[in-house]
This record gives sequence, structure tokens and C-alpha cells, in this order.
Amino acid sequence: MNQIIMWIMAVGAVLGGVDRIAGNRFGFGKRFEEGFTLLGPTALSMSGIICLTPLLSRFLRFALVPIWNFFGLDAGLLAGILAIDMGGYQLAGELSASQEMVRYAGLVIAATLGCTITFTIPVGMGMLKSGDRLFFSRGMLIGTGTLPVTMIVGGLLSGLSFLQIVLQSLPVLLFCFLLMFGIWRFPEQTVRAFTVFADVIRLLTTIGLIAGAFCYMTGFSLLPDLAPLEDAMTVVSSIGIVLLGSLPTAELLQRVLKKPLSFIGRKTGMNDSSAAGLLMGIVSPVPAITMMEKMDERGKIVNAAFLVSAASTIAAHMGFTFGTDPDFVVPLLVAKLAGGIAAVCAALFFTKKSAYSKTRK
Repeated sequence: MNQIIMWIMAVGAVLGGVDRIAGNRFGFGKRFEEGFTLLGPTALSMSGIICLTPLLSRFLRFALVPIWNFFGLDAGLLAGILAIDMGGYQLAGELSASQEMVRYAGLVIAATLGCTITFTIPVGMGMLKSGDRLFFSRGMLIGTGTLPVTMIVGGLLSGLSFLQIVLQSLPVLLFCFLLMFGIWRFPEQTVRAFTVFADVIRLLTTIGLIAGAFCYMTGFSLLPDLAPLEDAMTVVSSIGIVLLGSLPTAELLQRVLKKPLSFIGRKTGMNDSSAAGLLMGIVSPVPAITMMEKMDERGKIVNAAFLVSAASTIAAHMGFTFGTDPDFVVPLLVAKLAGGIAAVCAALFFTKKSAYSKTRK
């Protein structure tokens, strides 16, 4: 499946490149160019956090693991704050006491909560204009609040009992509950607090970028266990290459599926771009985030909520799981989509149709 998706993206890159040569007659060439212009914001948003990943792993292992063990919890769950392909799975393997918890923490939690913290939030806040960040933040909060759906489904499919899931995940479940309660009772204050959290992530990313750049140019490391900046840029470059194809592909899909997307938009109170963003978010959060400038306000919130659980379901995360634990590909797919659907339903519930359809295009 991952290889098929990459072939589709490759065809999209050819389509965009050829249209650019022809003078951007059909609009695909412009989307092709955007793939490269987004390299800068992407690198600025995530390369620093990748540099800090070994340091974060060390902090978890020596500062929080003893506390986790003291309360009788499996420390592998802590690995879930790192993305599945940024060391989360490997760290879960080192810290977890069972294969079931490795799957649950290193794949299910790392592919949702971890991806959100170390990738989607910094990239989204870095790419979006200031006016869109409020809607993005609210969507992220709603998506995180519905994360227990993914956790329960993924945990059961990992081989854990319902009681084990609740006990081992109690801190995360409590965090999600507080988020949902905050959105319901204190929406403005909760979004403001989340914005501060996003700023902290941005600060850490900048610190990592500073340290990585200094080490690259001088050979002297300002921080211990710092991953080389060139390794982080390799990850960023791979994302940029995929964007060359994914953005023209997104444009093509939006045109081909215009009628069904319009139907979905009418039923949910969102415009066509908002409905198309959900389709692209399953492949990668980056093209979905870039499309937010064309979405209405409600669509921005719904799409951001969807990304928390469902981002990269049939692309990067599926490909990573194929290479590490092939038997868990389908369970992870089911868990992420279940959480994504729950997040969309919650986002639609928390956003009144009349209030968020004024900017439909």
C-alpha cells in the first residue's frame, strides 16, 4: 500500500512539473512549486525537535521512568510522546515490559499523540498564518480530547484488556478528559493555554535548531546526545520531495471528486476544500495544513481535529508499521481511523453550523 501511494505521488510530481514547464496552464505547476517553497517552513518547524529527540529520550528514561515504575505503570507509555518514526517505537521497545505494550505505546500512542506533539503542532503553527492558528489550535484540542477512542480500540487490538488500557493510560486519559471539559466549559482559556504549549514546543524546536546548526558549523555540541542537523534535514528533504507530488495530487483529487466533496460539504456545513482536506490528511498532515487557507472556519477546526488520530494513516505510519510489525498494520489502521472519525464528529458537535459556515467559498 505504501508503495502504491508513493507511485501516485510520483505521478503527481510529473503532472505538476510538466504543467510548470508548460507555463502553469492548469494550476498544477503552481502546486508543484509550493512543495519546494514549503521546505523552509517545514525545516524551521521540525528539524530542531528531531535534533532534540535523543535528548528527550534520555530525559524520559532517567527522569520520568522511575516515577512511572513507582506507581506500577509500564514506562513504555512515556515513549508515546515521540512520533512513531522519530524514536517512539524504538524507545517503547526499550522501556516496555511486554510486546503488547510495545505495540500500544510505540505504535498506537506514538502514531497519534506523539506525532501530534513532535510533528503536527510545530509544523502547523509554523506554516499557518496567525489568523488560522486559533482554529487550528481548537481543532487540535478537540482531536486530543477524543484520543481515548483511538487508545481503547488500539489497546484492545494490541492484546491488552480494557482494564489494563485504563490503568496504564490513566494520566493520558485524564489529560484528554480535562481538555474536552476545558473546551466545553472554558473554550477561550483552554485555547489560550494550548497556544502557550505550542509556543513552548516552538521554543524547544528553535533551541534544537540553534544547537544543531552550531554543532554542524563548529563541531562542538552545545547539548549532549544531540542528533546531527544534517540527519534532521534528510527527514525534512524527504517530506519536501513527497510534497512535490502530494500537492498536485491533492489539487487533482479535489477537482475529480468535486461533486462528492461538495455533497459532504453541504451535509456538514463545510466548503469543498475542507472536505478534500480530510482526504489528504489520511496521507499526510502537511498538504492538509497547506489547504487550510482555502477552508472555511469550521473546516479548519474539523480538519485539525481529524489530524490528531488519522494523520498519515495510509502513508508514513502504515509504511513504518509494515517494516517493524507487519501483523499490526490493519489494527493500527482501524484504531487511527476510529479516532479520526470520532474527532470529526466531536468537532462538528462543538462548532455550530450557523457560526462556522459564513466563510464558505
